[in-house]
Amino acid sequence: MDPASPGRRRTRFLIVAAALLGALAIGAFLYLMRGQDAAQTSSGSSAPAAAKKIGKGGFDPNRPTPVVVDSARRSDVNIYLGGLGTVTPLKTVTVRSRVDGELVKVAFTEGQVVKAGELLAEIDPRPFQVMLMQAEGQLERDQALLANSRIDLERYQILFKQDSIAKQQVDTQAALVRQYEGAVRTDRSQIDNAKLQLTYAKVTAPISGRLGLRQVDPGNVVRASDANGIVVITQLEPIAVVFTIPQDNLQAVLKKLREGASDSQRPPVEAWDRENRQKLAAGTLITIDNQIDPTTGTVKLKAEFPNADGALFPNQFVNVRMLVETRKALTVVPAAAVQRGAQGMFVYVAKEDDTVTVRPVKVGPTDGPLTAIDAGVQPGERVVVDGVDRLREGAKIETAQRPSFDTPPAEKKGRRAKKGSE
Repeated sequence: MDPASPGRRRTRFLIVAAALLGALAIGAFLYLMRGQDAAQTSSGSSAPAAAKKIGKGGFDPNRPTPVVVDSARRSDVNIYLGGLGTVTPLKTVTVRSRVDGELVKVAFTEGQVVKAGELLAEIDPRPFQVMLMQAEGQLERDQALLANSRIDLERYQILFKQDSIAKQQVDTQAALVRQYEGAVRTDRSQIDNAKLQLTYAKVTAPISGRLGLRQVDPGNVVRASDANGIVVITQLEPIAVVFTIPQDNLQAVLKKLREGASDSQRPPVEAWDRENRQKLAAGTLITIDNQIDPTTGTVKLKAEFPNADGALFPNQFVNVRMLVETRKALTVVPAAAVQRGAQGMFVYVAKEDDTVTVRPVKVGPTDGPLTAIDAGVQPGERVVVDGVDRLREGAKIETAQRPSFDTPPAEKKGRRAKKGSE
């Protein structure tokens, strides 16, 4: 008997058992797969229908699209020319001393608004007072000499009539009188000059405006030739804005300027902030430059603004809008309704059956939130303003209102009262 036969029998038994377990596992897997196929087959008729009903992306194509509409109407449209402008003072003066001397007093504060003629600074007046006294003394001396020479001239004339002296002596004395008269006039002019220098010792504001930073401190010797001066005054009321427009629009502006004989008829100009959100000031066009800049093809214009509230500041950048024409009774729609496509500009027009149609339009000028339509839309027709990104030709729509984020005061009060009672 083979001693290894029991081990061989055990090995064969394990192999057979493993084969049977594998066959059972495969059968169970096939049974489960057939059950899932049957379940999918039973529900297969309803799944495509549901998918067809919902559509791609989970949206129902038959559901109306909520949109905001507005009606086209007739309105006057203002045509503006715009450009970037710089606020420029009408007058800027560097205040300098007109005499040389020590600065003994500064009578202003930096940034102060002054009127013309107000005292700004004082120069040491003592040297000019001494000059005035010297001139007055010289005048008294020459006046005395003149009086004595006139008396002598009268005596010589009497003696000459008596044939007691020569004619030459009378003529010499008359020349001496005229010499002293000239000296007296010179002395008086020196007195006036000394008084003027004494007046210049008080530095006053030549124009009204806003003062800048002080350029020199008291105790320094100032001179009329100093480049920096004492302070700079900038006129703020009124103030000007210099801006540019393309040369193609120059003739329209010139025509408008020629028509405006008075200031009230001149083209109105508006100054807006850099983001075009806030209107800063309103003024009028006063002049046009005498040549076109060949490098940019633009021409400079200057407008004047009252600037009573100080909204405009020198060297400030502003956006300028100038009214050049007003077109009457144009068909206008909100600017948001106008769309741009491959074939040009168009709008979605809402029909009576709550569907939309694509309408090509010819766009005219734009005035703020409104755009003029030269052709394609008639007054009274409704156009889609919001929600156009989900529309197509013939799509169904439902009119919706824009959400309001402002809660009425009465409703806020009611909510607070309800919260307090709870």
